[in-house]
Formats: sequence, C-alpha cells, structure tokens
Amino acid sequence: MSAEAADREAATSSRPCTPPQTCWFEFLLEESLLEKHLRKPCPDPAPVQLIVQFLEQASKPSVNEQNQVQPPPDNKRNRILKLLALKVAAHLKWDLDVLEKSLSVPVLNMLLNELLCISKVPPGTKHVDMDLATLPPTTAMAILLYNRWAIRTIVQSSFPVKQAKPGPPQLSVMNQMQQEKELTENILKVLKEQASDSILVLEAALKLNKDLFVHTMRTLDLLAMEPGVVNGETESSTVGLKIKTEEMQCQIGSLSLHCTIDEKRLAGYCQACDVLVPSSDSTSQQLTPYSQVHICLRSGNYQEVTKIFAEDNLTFSLPVQFRQSVLRELFQKAQQGNEALDEICFKVCACNTVRDILEGRAIGVQFNQLFLRPNKEKIDFLLEVCSRSINLEKASDSLKGNMAAFLKNVCLGLEDLQYVFMISSHELFITLLKDEERKLLVDQMRKRSPRVNLCIKPVTSFYDIPASASVNIGQLEHQLILSVDPWRIRQILIELHGMTSERQFWTVSNKWEIPSVYSGVILGIKDNLTRDLVYILMAKGLHCSTVKDFSHAKQLFAACLELVTEFSPKLRQVMLNEMLLLDIHTHEAGTGQSGERPPSDLISRVRGYLEMRLPDIPLRQVIAEECVAFMLNWRENEYLTLQVPAFLLQSNPYVKLGQLLAATCKELPGPKESRRTAKDLWEVVVQICSVSSQHKRGNDGRISLIKQRESTLGIMYRSELLSFIKKLREPLVLTIILSLFVKLHNVREDIVNDITAEHISIWPSSIPNLQSVDFEAVAITVKELVRYALSINPNNHSWLIIQADIYFATNQYSAALHYYLQAGAVCSDFFNKAVPPDVYTDQVIKRMIKCCSLLNCHTQVAILCQFLREIDYKTAFKSLQEQNSHDAMDSYYDYIWDVTILEYLTYLHHKRGETDKRQIAIKAIGQTELNASNPEEVLQLAAQRRKKKFLQAMAKLYF
Repeated sequence: MSAEAADREAATSSRPCTPPQTCWFEFLLEESLLEKHLRKPCPDPAPVQLIVQFLEQASKPSVNEQNQVQPPPDNKRNRILKLLALKVAAHLKWDLDVLEKSLSVPVLNMLLNELLCISKVPPGTKHVDMDLATLPPTTAMAILLYNRWAIRTIVQSSFPVKQAKPGPPQLSVMNQMQQEKELTENILKVLKEQASDSILVLEAALKLNKDLFVHTMRTLDLLAMEPGVVNGETESSTVGLKIKTEEMQCQIGSLSLHCTIDEKRLAGYCQACDVLVPSSDSTSQQLTPYSQVHICLRSGNYQEVTKIFAEDNLTFSLPVQFRQSVLRELFQKAQQGNEALDEICFKVCACNTVRDILEGRAIGVQFNQLFLRPNKEKIDFLLEVCSRSINLEKASDSLKGNMAAFLKNVCLGLEDLQYVFMISSHELFITLLKDEERKLLVDQMRKRSPRVNLCIKPVTSFYDIPASASVNIGQLEHQLILSVDPWRIRQILIELHGMTSERQFWTVSNKWEIPSVYSGVILGIKDNLTRDLVYILMAKGLHCSTVKDFSHAKQLFAACLELVTEFSPKLRQVMLNEMLLLDIHTHEAGTGQSGERPPSDLISRVRGYLEMRLPDIPLRQVIAEECVAFMLNWRENEYLTLQVPAFLLQSNPYVKLGQLLAATCKELPGPKESRRTAKDLWEVVVQICSVSSQHKRGNDGRISLIKQRESTLGIMYRSELLSFIKKLREPLVLTIILSLFVKLHNVREDIVNDITAEHISIWPSSIPNLQSVDFEAVAITVKELVRYALSINPNNHSWLIIQADIYFATNQYSAALHYYLQAGAVCSDFFNKAVPPDVYTDQVIKRMIKCCSLLNCHTQVAILCQFLREIDYKTAFKSLQEQNSHDAMDSYYDYIWDVTILEYLTYLHHKRGETDKRQIAIKAIGQTELNASNPEEVLQLAAQRRKKKFLQAMAKLYF
C-alpha cells in the first residue's frame, strides 16, 4: 500500500461513525433484537417510536385483487408486530406518564385494546360487569390500566393546550391533522360515555385484597406460545411484575414500578380541598392567604380581598396566576350586571399591577383600561397601595427603582395637572425621586401640549377604535383568549401585528375551532390581520353559541359579517347562514320552549336557506339538519310535503327525510292513505341501518371500540340520522320515529319479546333481506331514542311503555315494573283515576305479572291477575301456593276484590294450619262491599278503590 493510500485510510477510519437507525422490520427477522435494542443507553428509534411504528404497520389496510380496500389482515406478521408493541410498553413498565406524553390518543387506545385482547378479556363484555376478584391477576390489571387511562384522558382533554407555532398552512398536513383530530374526538366521545363505568371499575379495584401482576416482556412471550389457553390461568398470569395491594390502591392515580408522588402538587390539592371543605381543626390554625381570599369571595367581602392582596405585595406569597384568576372572576361578575363591583375590580387590578411592577413585569392592559378616566378616589387608593407595598427601610434599590419608575409613568399619562400634583406631593414620591427629578417632571408636564382623550370619542364604526399602547405580547394574547368583545379583539390584534409580523395569532388557542368546510376560505385570506380577525371572531362566536351565550355570539357574528361584506361575497353568505343557525338556537332556547311560535321572518329565512342554490358556497351539514328539524318541530308539514322544491329532495338527504316524516304525520289519521308514505320512510330507514356484511367485524371476531360503517347504502349514516332525530321535539314526529324503529327491532328472527308502540301497524311486516340489517345497531338506536324522547317529555305514557318493554326484553324486571307503573301514574293522576285500558292492556298486565313472578313477589302476581279482562285464576292460584314470597304477602289481602281468590286463600291457609293468615283472609272476604248481592256499580267501585291503593303501594315500592 502506498503512503498516500495509507494516509487516506487512516483519515477515514479516524472519523466518528454514526450507527444506522434500526428499521422496524429488522425486529421481525431476529427475535432477540428487541431486548438488545432496548438495553442500549440511548436506543434509536426510542421505545415510544417503536410502539408507533409497530402499530402503524400492523394496522395498515390491504387491497384485494379488485383494488378494494380491506381491513388489516389477521396474519402472523401483524400479530407479531402487535406483540412487539406490547413488549416495548412492558419494558416501559406501563408507565402512563411516559406513554401519554409521547403517544397520541388513537395509538394508545389501540395499544391498550391489544393488551385487553392478549390478557383474555372477553370481547364485547362491559368491564363494569366483570368481577375483578375472580379474574386472573394480569387480566384484572389490564382492565385497571385501560380504565385508568380512560379517566386520565377524559380529564386531560378538558385542559386548554396552547398549540405549537405552525408553519405556513399546507393542505395535506391540515387534512392529516384533521383526520387525527376527528379520530381522537370519536375516541373521547366513547370514553366519556363509558366514564361512569370506568369510575365504578376503579372503585371496585380499591376493595381488592389480593396482589396483582402486570405483564412483562417474559409473560407476553409465554402468552404468545400458548394460543390455545382460554381463561388466562397459565404460568404467565401469575408471574410478572408484582403490584402489591397497597401499592395498587395508591397507583389508581399513576402506575409505575414504584408509586411516585409529586409532593408540591399534593400540597396544592390539599390546600384546594381545604378551601372547599375546611378541615375540622382549621379554626384553631391560622388561615392561609388562599383560604382567606376564598372565604372573602364566598361571603362577598370584596374589600377584604383588596386588603389581603395589598399585604401580599410585601410577602409575594400568592402566585400571580391566582391573583389574576380572582380578578377575572370579579370582572365576570361585574359584566353580569353587578355594577357595585366596578370599584372593586379597579382596586384588585391596582394591587396586581403594583405587584407586577415590583417584580419587573410590564403594566397590564386591564389597568390601562380602568385608569383611562382617573379621579381623586382612584389616585388616593393607588398611592395607598403603593405605600403599603414597599418597606422603604428594607427594600432593595431594584424595588425602589421599579416603584419610582411606575409613579413617574403614571404622572406622564395624566392629563389633569391637579392629579399630577397629588402624586408628586405624596410622601412616597418625594422619598423615591430626587428634587431634580421631581422638578424636571413637573416642568415637562406643564410644557407639553394637551392630548386628545380617545375614550371620550363615540365609537360609530367597527374601524374607528384606536389601538392602545403596546404591552407584553403574552399579556395581549391572554386578553385575546378571554375577550368576547369584537371591538376589543380587533384592537388587540392591531397591537399584536404592530409588534410582530411573523405570528399567526389565530393559532394562539387550540380551543378556537371553525368547521373544516370554512377553513380553506378563511385561511386563504391574504391579509394576515384580516385573516386572524375573521377566524377568531367566527371561532369565538361558534363557541359562545355552543355554551348558549347567544348575545355575545350575535355581537361577534355581526362584527364578522360587517368585516367580510367588504371583500368576500362568499364569506358574507357563510356568515348569514351562521346567523340564521344562531337565531334558530336563540328561539329554541328562549320563547320556543314555552311553545311560542317563531316569527314569520325566521320561518321565511329557513325556507330561503333550504332553497338556496348559490354555487361554491361552503355549507355546513348541521345547518341543513337544524333547518329541517325546525320546520318539523313547528309543524310546517304543508311546506315540507307540498311546497319544497323537487331538486332539494334529490340533493339534500335531510329534506328528503323531513318530507317523508311530515307526510307520514300528515296522513296518519287515515291508515290506508298513510301506508304508502310510511312504506317509503320505512325503506329509507332500513337502508340506513343496513351494512356491508364483509366489514361488520374483524377477522379475529372482535368488535373494535369504535365501530364505523364501511358502506353507504342509505341517504345518510345511522349516526347522522340519530344526531338529526335528537334535534326534534315535536311529540308526533318522535312517536312515529320510535314506532318505526320498534317495528324494525321486532322483525328480527330471534326476537323473543316484542316491544309495543303506537301506530306500529302502518309499517311493513317483513324485510326481504334480513341479513343486511345491523340489528345490534337497531337495538342500540331504540334505547337511545327512548332515552332522548323521555328527556323531552318524561310523562308520555306511550314512550314509558316502550322503555318498560325494553327492560322487560333484557330481563331487567325491577326497572321494567318501574316504567310500567310510571306509565300508569302519569295518565291517572297517580292512580287517583282509572288507568285507561289502552295504556294497561292485557299484554302490559301480563308482563307486569311475569316481572313480579320472576322477582318472587307472588302475592303481587295474584293481585295483578285480577286486572286482566278475564281473571287468570290458574296463574293466581299457582302463585299463592308459593311459600317463598319476597313481598308483603298477607298485608296485600286488603287489595284483593275477587271473592274466588279470597276463598282460595282461606282454604289454602286452613290446609297449611296458618290460623293468623286465614283470619286475615276471612276478614277481607267479609267486607260488605264485596258481597255478590251488591249492585254492579258498588262492586266496580270496590274494585277500583283496591286497584288504586295497590298500584300506589307498588309505585312507592318501585319508584
């Protein structure tokens, strides 16, 4: 080798070499590679990155020969990838703090569902129905881990999160973010629906008195080698990472190898709890400033709050954030009409401002606003606070300098020289500023030209508001988040854009959301200030509408409409549409609840929206839903059935559905005429509830947590139909929809107990292709619809009977009796009148009899047998023969009016030697009003009186 070549080789070998990153598929090829990789001090990729890569590859859909997208196949490769992801999580000891920090909600949801699967948790079984004490230790621990994550995720989702500074908007990135956001929202929706069950599971875990085990990499390998085991009772379910009972109870908050406690946070929680529920010995102990402030706020002693804040300016014991939150609370109360708090707001703000300047922070916007119109009282208080907030003997030169600069700046901002003299002649001012500085300041104030007080100028236009002095960007962003005043929002944005041109201020809060159909138009506005202003005004208006703050929503929308009218006809129409939706919500939440019809102008605007045919206008689906629901709720059936344009029926599925519902309601009195329309409505709903069979469940037989339809056989999805129905309030429309779904539920072949409903005879009696209907979804929909209908009117006896039938069909007999009795009570003045026979039909009575029988309440069975049109003596006698009865037995004999049953009771007790009970039966049969010689009216009255007392007694028992 030449010397030159040797030098090159030496130079090359001496360069630092970065090892290549290990690819995910390499872990499939070498079984031991994962453990070697994770043992490295800084593995690349990191463990959480490996989890994402493994699950991403395992969940990729496949494409068949017909180029159709198929669900991920359940093959060996995908199973190993999922197992590898679980092993990495086990290596991290299932630390939720680590996993939640680095994994998105959809990824962590998939990971924990795989843990449930491999831990032998039966699919489709509610966790709350499982007895943790009887489950294998690793199975119970998997359930606890999932439900703890569920509650943590729900809580975390309620916290506001400031978004990272984004780059220029890119359509592909925004679409991907939107998809992940929608998936996360869907998961959160399910978790919130199951929150009460998760809490019950965790509460049950606190009662366990046995140690549990959490899976390790070794136990997961054991499970992978034992695919035939069903119940989880293997070596791998009793080994692993042991979690002691005491540790598990402590770790309901956080699971890791050892219970970790954040002492500062715990101290904060204790202090917060002490404020809400003071401890028993709190009277003997000195109250903390926190407690003092909260006590003052609860009692309305606001002057004391200013005193505490002024004293705290010497000690700095209260955090600035807490002081600001108190000020925000007082501002909110003042804005709600409590004018007496205006003075308190200034005083608290003044205390906070002095605290800020002492610590070197800028003066806040709120103080500048409240001090725009100074007076003698405000200046006197400000000087008093300044004097009490600094100990001149002990204060550092920095504190004295900050206070002096503040007083000097206050003087420079004052117009009236009289107020300047009040400050400059004050003892604190004289002490802090030298004679030369004071004289120079006074001369400067006298020589300057008078300034226009902008706050006196009336605001006549949206563009007439001047921007105030610049302050800290963070403070302005904070004000931007809090403000719902469109004029103030514009002022803040002008100031912010004057400070920096690089920021996109519509991203300041991740709670500012606008519909995706609008985002392209709004984010396409070229002027940065206008884009930020339009986006924020719309987002805040939509939020106010959601929380039913309609007055502020209207102000924000009106300002946004005025703004966009000048440059965008498209956005102008968008805002008109949103203002229509807001007016609908305002009416429904206000006078509409009392039954007052909406003004004709509003009805005309709703019609105009439905008939609108403007091209390229982005439209929100929910507005069409609300408009059609609005027309149905106010019985505008004539328009929906006869006047609606034909093109709407083809282009708008909600109009089509509304037309069919309106026509069915309109023609309902004539059964023969209504059957044709009812059949059309039936076919539409059947198609909506039909699914493609090949996509109903995965290859492993497990149903995923969020079940999504893969076909679009109907005019809309079932979830969309359910969302639309939950906007309806008109009783007849809801009754028709309930009747249809009840009939659809009853046509399935394996149905045992039919559910009854009004008008059920108008629907077809069969379906050509039963296999295409997702009856599981139909059953869920029926339950949701009944629950919603009863929330609208809990006294509708027809809906109560449907709810009772549902409980009866699902073997929940006590709940069924509750609703059967409630249905009778609401239509009989709590049984003081006779229950109408079309409510307590023979079928309802027979179901009540069966409920009582299966609850071992046999005397109740015998009494209910009298309620039938023809008394069922066979059932009555058989029930009375039962000696193990769980009801009041002979105490119920006074409710029996049929002499034959009483005679049988007398014979039965005599045969058993039950003398006391026989005497009770004889006493009941000897009442004169039950004498067979009495007129029929007397006998009927006696029967009705006993029915009333018995049903009232049953209601007290089951209500």
